[in-house]
Amino acid sequence: MTILPWPVESACQRDSDFAWSQPPTNVCLDFHGDPARARLVVFSDGNHHMALADALGEFYRHNPDVGDIFYATTPPSVVVNLLQRGGLRLGNLSLSIKPHLFISPPNILDSLQADGYVNSHQAFMQSRGNVLLVRAGNPKQIHSIADLRRAEVRLFISNPITETASYQVYAQTLVQFAATLAWVLTPTLVDLQQQMNLVIGERIHHREAPQALYAGHADAAILYYHLALRYTRIFPGEFTLIQLGGEITAAPKVDQRQVVSTYHLGMVGDGGSWGLRLQEFLLSATVSTIYAQHGLTRPT
Repeated sequence: MTILPWPVESACQRDSDFAWSQPPTNVCLDFHGDPARARLVVFSDGNHHMALADALGEFYRHNPDVGDIFYATTPPSVVVNLLQRGGLRLGNLSLSIKPHLFISPPNILDSLQADGYVNSHQAFMQSRGNVLLVRAGNPKQIHSIADLRRAEVRLFISNPITETASYQVYAQTLVQFAATLAWVLTPTLVDLQQQMNLVIGERIHHREAPQALYAGHADAAILYYHLALRYTRIFPGEFTLIQLGGEITAAPKVDQRQVVSTYHLGMVGDGGSWGLRLQEFLLSATVSTIYAQHGLTRPT
């Protein structure tokens, strides 16, 4: 099987650590750091994991007394279950760890606030729209959303059940771009499947989408711009970014056709010894710059 060589993403990387994994049967990509050493724990949705990694790494460099920062970057339902149930089993490994900060779409934080896990939450970051990702060289000659109507083009999209938030963003974006072509679409999975050749993810689309392209199981993927940008950077020469509307721009033009996502930040309980300090740092100009370098922005 052709497997992408994912880089290490952690706030504190120690060269002395022994590394061991065997993709795809035995590897863990979205739980970062040492839970035994960490005095700071962050649960987050995974779509901006690359920017969060750099932000937490910068915080660690200025606060080495934190020991380590353990953070999870999964679809929201996974870390919500871990918080509510107090444990999670990863294969044969069990984790019992509680977060100090929680980052996720606002409706998730609303629910956690209603259940008493967080006292309040605030807007943290926002996406800059969505694009198509294809293999380098663009073998199927996909240049805009219009090409997704071709029967031979297989489009990867996240799962509407296990990753509802991203699916709704992607599906509604497709609907709104299609309308400019007088192409009538609805965001329901049934309608999209009838009008396009879909490859549907299982549960972690920010890992599955580039892998599906790399392995030849899909020809294009609809993704947040910041995710697609990440893949072109960490896998140089493997992928190309295509604008849905066919525009030749470095970043998507955010207009009425694009659906953007906002990510909120809330402190769990009292945040422990380090939660408040990290929250203040994440709202700083330094982190604004880090996220901007990864294709995200502060909410307007």
